[in-house]
Amino acid sequence: MSDPDLKIASVTTTIIDVPLIRPHKFATTTSEAQPILLVAVTTESGVTGYGEGVVPGGPWWGGESVETMQQIVDRYIGPYIIGRGVDEISGVMVDIERIVANARFAKAAVDVAMHDAWGRALGVPVSSLLGGAFRTGVDVRWALGAAPLEEIVEEVTHKREQRLNFSFKLKMGALDPAVDTGRVVKIVEAFGGEVGFSIDVNARWDRFTALRHVPQLVDGGVELIEQPTPADQLDVLAEINRRVSAPVMADESVQTPHDAYEVAKLGAADVVALKTTKCGGLQRSKQVVAVAKAAGLRCHGATSIEGPIGTAASIHFACAEPGIDYGTELFGPQLFAVELLQKPLDYSEGQVHLPEGPGLGVDLDMDVVKKYARS
Repeated sequence: MSDPDLKIASVTTTIIDVPLIRPHKFATTTSEAQPILLVAVTTESGVTGYGEGVVPGGPWWGGESVETMQQIVDRYIGPYIIGRGVDEISGVMVDIERIVANARFAKAAVDVAMHDAWGRALGVPVSSLLGGAFRTGVDVRWALGAAPLEEIVEEVTHKREQRLNFSFKLKMGALDPAVDTGRVVKIVEAFGGEVGFSIDVNARWDRFTALRHVPQLVDGGVELIEQPTPADQLDVLAEINRRVSAPVMADESVQTPHDAYEVAKLGAADVVALKTTKCGGLQRSKQVVAVAKAAGLRCHGATSIEGPIGTAASIHFACAEPGIDYGTELFGPQLFAVELLQKPLDYSEGQVHLPEGPGLGVDLDMDVVKKYARS
């Protein structure tokens, strides 16, 4: 039985629209602001933990949006978990499966909010609830927009000089594949091998296109190929993986532990993009990493462009999970034009550092939250 003080008294949600420092282009859409669903879980003793429901750029990625997540949490998950303890995360997440299928981004917000509240109530960091931190920071890869070559070179140079990021990702899939490939190769060549670049096609190329252009990208110096083909076409991803020397990373193809098993079985990828959001929270993410690790796959701490709450959760996870062994791209808050925290996350020396303090170790600036909240 849970301590009465740990019982959930309320679950509330707020949608905020956070402006970005520049448009962020995906394969099928461009974001100028990032919508975030804030989920607040408050205990009987008055402790509040926060989680985020965040998808990369809208419902095109996985079918969820902040609007659908809010309905799921407000009408189904929230009322169901009131009276349960924030220390009953495993049981709560299992029981939620009986009333809500899939909806992993919404479930992740609740999972993280419960972890945050539990950690705050005990006075310990979330990383301690996950087994304890074995490191205090993780490397961060920066995602670049679809700007002209000169602007990209300027942005990369600035990030390196400020010692914020030392490796970079280029989004692809929105342009003609031949034009897109030529653009990327020129960017890589501009740095003469001194900078590591990966690409992400967001599953938008078919087999024919991928088999033609992925080898050109690898020959041009791209060091990591992320999800060039549709999520369910694992045989195609495996064929590409066999044909190129650079590692292939599965993102859209891996959202559950079984997905990781299938990717490993077919040899479809060398690396898994682990998003605590798409996996359904920190508990389920541990299961995905365990499968990948057992199969000899590396795991990359990926992002859904989370705000500082979701990013802090992923930092705690990565710092407590040795299976996150292929760097991260937890840059979300660096892309925001406004600061949502009372004390910002620490980005320096190519890393983001583990916040100190109970729970997630971060506190929202509620005046800023109110300013960008939807009415």
